[in-house]
Amino acid sequence: MTTPSSSRPTRPWGPLGAGAAALAGCAVCCAGPLLAVLGGIGVTSAVGALWMPVLAVLAVAAGLGVFMVRRRRRKAACRTAPALTDLGMPTLGPVPGRSEGAKSGR
Repeated sequence: MTTPSSSRPTRPWGPLGAGAAALAGCAVCCAGPLLAVLGGIGVTSAVGALWMPVLAVLAVAAGLGVFMVRRRRRKAACRTAPALTDLGMPTLGPVPGRSEGAKSGR
C-alpha cells in the first residue's frame, strides 16, 4: 500500500522557524527593560507637563545623579593599584632553614 504524494513542494521552513523563534525570544527578553525605561521617561514627562515645578526638581535630581556618577568614576580611575610582590625564581637547591635529614625523612 503506497501513500499518495502531496502536490505541494517542500520548503525549508527550518531556518525561517528558527529565526522567528530567535526574534520572539529577543522580544520577550528585551521587552521588560525597554518598557521600564520608556515608561520612566513617559511618567516623568507626564508629571512635568501637569506640574511644572516638579520638572525642575527632576532636572536638578538628574543633574546631581550624573555629577555623582562621573565623580565616582573619576575617583576610582585615579586610585593606584597595590605594588606587585616579587616572588623570585624557584630554586632546585636546599630550602633555607631545613636540614638534609628532614628532607629524606630520617
